[in-house]
Amino acid sequence: MSDHSMPPGYAFSADPERIDRDRVHHWLSTDAYWAMGRPREKHDLALAGSLVFGVYDEASGEQVAFARVVTDRATFAWLCDVYVDPQVRGKGVGTAMVAAVRDHVAPFGVRRIMLATADAHGVYAKLGFAPLARPEIWMALGES
Repeated sequence: MSDHSMPPGYAFSADPERIDRDRVHHWLSTDAYWAMGRPREKHDLALAGSLVFGVYDEASGEQVAFARVVTDRATFAWLCDVYVDPQVRGKGVGTAMVAAVRDHVAPFGVRRIMLATADAHGVYAKLGFAPLARPEIWMALGES
């Protein structure tokens, strides 16, 4: 169970049918430094190959946050495309969403959940994420 409950008025969902794909694409392709300019076709393929999560305003039903996880559901997971609408930032929605995603993935028994961030280390540290103990053993192919 999560030690970070969703703030009042917001609901977490792991239902891919609830994702507002147009809104999420707009957020990521226009306001997320890691996905700026991502074509819609790539966006749709990424969502189709991932577990997707949303947070919704309970009053309006509108999506206010998004995250996705790329995983084999056994040994490894990569948390990515975490985005919170600027109008609800600072209310604990992002931290609660990442905690809920972490808890959703936990039953898979993955050994490691990875993520990359340029500016939100403190948010993730509150949830148990830490810098790599041995970054020198990790490598990447492609953009860094």
